[in-house]
Amino acid sequence: MEKTRRKFLKNSMLVGLTPLLPTNPFSALKAITEEAEEKLKILILGGTSFLGPHQIAYALERGHEVTTFTRGKTVPKIHEELFSKIEKLIGDRENDLEALKNRKWDVVIDNSGRRRKWTEDTANLLVDNVELYMYTSSISVYYPYTGNDFSESRKVVTEIPADASEQEKRTYEYGVMKATSEIAAMDVFGAERSIIVRPTLIVGPGDRTDRFPYWVTRLEKGGDIIIPGKSDEVVQYIDVRDLAEWMIRLLEAKAAGVYNGSGPGFEMTTNAFVHGIHACFNSPVNYIQIDDAKFLEENGLIGIQPWVIQLPQYAGMSKSDNSKAIAAGLSFRSLSETVGATKEWWYSDAVTQERRDNILSGEQSLMQREKDILQKWKDRMKNE
Repeated sequence: MEKTRRKFLKNSMLVGLTPLLPTNPFSALKAITEEAEEKLKILILGGTSFLGPHQIAYALERGHEVTTFTRGKTVPKIHEELFSKIEKLIGDRENDLEALKNRKWDVVIDNSGRRRKWTEDTANLLVDNVELYMYTSSISVYYPYTGNDFSESRKVVTEIPADASEQEKRTYEYGVMKATSEIAAMDVFGAERSIIVRPTLIVGPGDRTDRFPYWVTRLEKGGDIIIPGKSDEVVQYIDVRDLAEWMIRLLEAKAAGVYNGSGPGFEMTTNAFVHGIHACFNSPVNYIQIDDAKFLEENGLIGIQPWVIQLPQYAGMSKSDNSKAIAAGLSFRSLSETVGATKEWWYSDAVTQERRDNILSGEQSLMQREKDILQKWKDRMKNE
């Protein structure tokens, strides 16, 4: 155990200092992969939804043992065949942690910590039987996204302002929950035994939202396409496989610390994002840029972008600093690879036809409203 702790502290210091060194930022990746020889017993709290199956796939590929702890209600829709190769524990983080008692693992990944109490309870139960606690957080801990510093040292939101509107409260609640859960994990395990990962918008096969699949589907269809927002805004996203694999490598390296899990590895504009997706298709397109924030809000176009929402409190949402994560081995697939894998999954049996139809022709589908919105925009331009 003492030898393991020495290696753990050594790797933590290596990763923590790397951004300060005048070397190739990917040099830490070599250090991390060289330390991957130790096979780990990994406990994943959650694991059946979007991120978890990809973590399991990569962990098994690396030779690790995996145990999941879930309520047993969610049926995996991706990498289903791998769940016969892992141990599956059943319980409830609210009131039934019995299956976790008197068990030992090397590391735990908390993917399902949706309440501070859940994180506190599992951390307190596991602290003497697990070496390292990884909490999957979110860049929502930085809300509201004002100012210029979106590094890991930025102060996180821990309470809802008294003057917040009802709509703002909902956004604040998620950020506060994630931030206070991070704190709970570190209070119990200590900073030297905790890894906090704050992902941005996660995309790719298994996505449980339609934010990214919408653009894959829309650009495949072609025609007159609205690009909401200004052409020089930036977009951040991360392929779920890049995030999952990097998180496993962080555990292998015992690389304690706080990291922004965001991509890509360069500043990508919104229009480059759209053109990059369309490059995977041959559909004829005609782009119409609508950069009037008031018009976008009036016509329900504020929330469809996987980039900056056109409101002041979201101005820095796609500006999280990922230099520390890159120095710690985070690498990125190309956008075309993400689109290809997403498309393959989207048209597989893992996605219902009803869900596909809803994007194309559902009552709330933007594709159904787009023609009318474009006509309003053209009429407005004529009258100005």
